[in-house]
Amino acid sequence: MPLLPRRFERLKSVLNCRMGDLTVLLEEVDKPHNLSAILRTCDAVGTMDAHAVSKEERPRTFNSTAQGSQKWVYLQDHPNIGIAAKKLKEKGFRLYGTNLNTKAKDYRDCNYCKPTAFVLGAEKWGLTSEAKSLMDETVFIPMRGMVQSLNVSVAAATLLFEALRQRTVAGLLPKHGEGVGLDLYKQRLFEWAYPEVATWCKLEGRPYPQLNSDGEITDRLPRDIRLKY
Repeated sequence: MPLLPRRFERLKSVLNCRMGDLTVLLEEVDKPHNLSAILRTCDAVGTMDAHAVSKEERPRTFNSTAQGSQKWVYLQDHPNIGIAAKKLKEKGFRLYGTNLNTKAKDYRDCNYCKPTAFVLGAEKWGLTSEAKSLMDETVFIPMRGMVQSLNVSVAAATLLFEALRQRTVAGLLPKHGEGVGLDLYKQRLFEWAYPEVATWCKLEGRPYPQLNSDGEITDRLPRDIRLKY
């Protein structure tokens, strides 16, 4: 079925608001419900990507909680927490790890208006010792009940929406795609609009075709590929 102009405009309107400098890094958060819920929150807030370090023996799955958000927020895999942290820091991200210790700050007392990555650990154990040592700042979410921790997906939502609140107040929310580099913007727009063709291009080692203002592919493609969209 051809891509309708209103669908193309919807894709652009969402991508225009995406923030490439706000993300999460998940260390061994492998339960389908939690992973799905976190990606759904990432999509709702407007993050561009998420990052994960997973156990090798656990295949990644999503459940209905995601509501398809894994198609809109790409989950980038890293072999270990050290490499993941290094790559994010090289891109200018400040890492905020969730951990309850004497040096931790109330999450509301930190400034998330600059490149920010929230690092959350496994559902039961939290961040590993290595992960804790790599954080730029340790934060906690105050509790008033008997239980002193939140489900990891709820914690992620709390932190991400605080970052969104701060950026809203500061007038820093992107509206016209300025939160994403132009090359990445074009890449994601094509992948969102024509996922099957994008997959074919990757397999063939070809650049993505050009799109006109209505979202139509202007390049000539093989007939069997044209039939897929």
